[in-house]
Amino acid sequence: MTEEMPVELQVPVLYPTQPRAVRLMNTIWADRRSVHDSLGSVAHLRAWAEEAGLGRHQDVDDHDLARARALRDALRRLAADVTGDSRPHSIPEGISAEMALAVLNEFASRCTPVLRHRRGGGYAREWLTDCSGLQRELNLVALEGAEVLTQELKACGGPGCVLYFVRDHPRREWCSAGCGNRARVARHHRRNKSSHEGPATSRDADH
Repeated sequence: MTEEMPVELQVPVLYPTQPRAVRLMNTIWADRRSVHDSLGSVAHLRAWAEEAGLGRHQDVDDHDLARARALRDALRRLAADVTGDSRPHSIPEGISAEMALAVLNEFASRCTPVLRHRRGGGYAREWLTDCSGLQRELNLVALEGAEVLTQELKACGGPGCVLYFVRDHPRREWCSAGCGNRARVARHHRRNKSSHEGPATSRDADH
């Protein structure tokens, strides 16, 4: 019998330079076969949190998983709103923009800004939250998400893609070079198809 692949290897590391809020959104992703969810279980959440830089949290439970999914869905719903996204499988079902905003604000409201002394001198702003562990990290991700939603957030235009990204260039349209190549190939096929079909003749129009 084939040994099951470890959970850590089943969680893809998608674009680690993107903000953590975007990486949480992108736990919904697609390949040529189907749409996938990297938060499919408590074990997957634990693995993803470590990969995404949220730390190692061995005490993650079903409540943490439900909270992470709720924040993820709220972020994706609001991202769809601000980017005008209408891609299939991209928008979470059963959550309006108003509901998503309430969820995001509930997470973010648990963060309080404080000013701390820096060791080398001067001051730095830090955020206090009313909880610890992974829930604390999710609150901070929500705060980052509020910032991301006011930045150059973009829905990838690649065929079948459901990812979001923050633009590092105003003309960037795709999350990756691979999606850009697929989009160009799809456009080329559409142009070839229309040129081969040609305009309808008068005889065709009569029928």
